[in-house]
Amino acid sequence: MPAGAEAVPQVRIFGTVISTYTRIIQITCEEAGLAYAVTATAAHSTANRHPFGKVPVVEVDGLELIESVAITHYIDNAHNTGALQPAGPAARALMDKWIAIANNYLFPLFEHGLVMPWIMHRVGGFPLDRDTIDRALPQISRALGFLEAELSIDGGWTALDGFTLADVFLYPVLRGLELTPQGGAGIVQCDRLHAWLGTCRARPSIIATRWESEP
Repeated sequence: MPAGAEAVPQVRIFGTVISTYTRIIQITCEEAGLAYAVTATAAHSTANRHPFGKVPVVEVDGLELIESVAITHYIDNAHNTGALQPAGPAARALMDKWIAIANNYLFPLFEHGLVMPWIMHRVGGFPLDRDTIDRALPQISRALGFLEAELSIDGGWTALDGFTLADVFLYPVLRGLELTPQGGAGIVQCDRLHAWLGTCRARPSIIATRWESEP
């Protein structure tokens, strides 16, 4: 159930409202049919209870959880019969590999190299940091090429049985990139990656958690 619905929230999310990782938690809640509410909380703020200043922090079932991997696994296991996770150990390892790639490599590259410079320009009114973008674009191009190649060779994360936590993590990371001019131009040249994003966009949990900035 989307944030703002009348049902009493079963999950309370403390994090930035328009955020890759807040959305990852929201998508997981939608998939599990859990009502949730987001309390705007900045990273490293005095209101943030994360010991290292990160967001989001989540309250669910009397627990206070940090780290999006732990949060999504708990919600899926406790409230969704593990439906977003493959049953077999090999398939689960493949899912975990793609979650780690999204978190450790793609998100930092995309966020700092392209997404944040555009957000600071569009929302904050700052001059566009073209030097940062120019330095990042070759690496972003290689990353997109890698993803397209993986999809072409063996289906990558889409070879897993159905929609999994790998999709949940990868979609917001890549959607943020797609909403920048250079990122959108790069993704549209990757046929399989572009098609996967389009398929995800039609999923109810993705529709229900759209950012206000999305067209």
